[in-house]
Amino acid sequence: MTDAKVRLYVDHPLGQGQTVPLTREQAHYLYGVMRLGPGDAVLLFNGQDGEWRATVAENTRRGGLLRAETQTAPQRDPPDLWLVFAPIKKARTDFIVEKATEMGAARILPVQTDHTNTERIRRDRLQAHTVEAAEQCGGTFVPEVAELQKLADVLADWPDGRRLMFCDEARAGGSSALPAGLAGVPWAILIGPEGGFSAAERTRLAALPFAHPVALGPRILRADTAAVAALTLWQQALGDWG
Repeated sequence: MTDAKVRLYVDHPLGQGQTVPLTREQAHYLYGVMRLGPGDAVLLFNGQDGEWRATVAENTRRGGLLRAETQTAPQRDPPDLWLVFAPIKKARTDFIVEKATEMGAARILPVQTDHTNTERIRRDRLQAHTVEAAEQCGGTFVPEVAELQKLADVLADWPDGRRLMFCDEARAGGSSALPAGLAGVPWAILIGPEGGFSAAERTRLAALPFAHPVALGPRILRADTAAVAALTLWQQALGDWG
């Protein structure tokens, strides 16, 4: 039996002795691309049951079966943190989604702001990026990517008790401090578009009782850089990095 050299997300329960059917695409990857055969090992996770070592029990061109044997890592869920961001150019949006997954966002919400250039997204494609990121970085949790919504609608339907870290580019050089005593409560991070927030949006956000405007250092950052910086700041201050 070889050591596992592939890590795969599966939409199937995992447990000792559990057989896991493969999709045609997964079978092609494991058997056609990675050249695995009966008895070879694969690491599996499903976002709920931790990571499991499995072996190839059956392989065919159109599918196959894996059999879970032992749990190799417990389920590790991130803090209750959303990333709310305005989509930008395709490659940079992909980068934001991938890094949000790696850095511990529990949910990813693309929003349309007054200055957002993108009017639509491929949610299924972005969701696939979260799966790939979790497979590659050893994560056991895959955040949900929501459909594109208007920022105004998201704010109007904001859940009670969830705080919002509003990353305001107009505050560059100001305070980046987050309020003390709010670790362990639901949070969200809001990142604006390439053109920044409009004056009307900034006024509305500043007036919301659950919003906490912050600066991300002395310089104005690109949206994709700002997402990474904000996630780092929040995780260090209030998340599970401490």
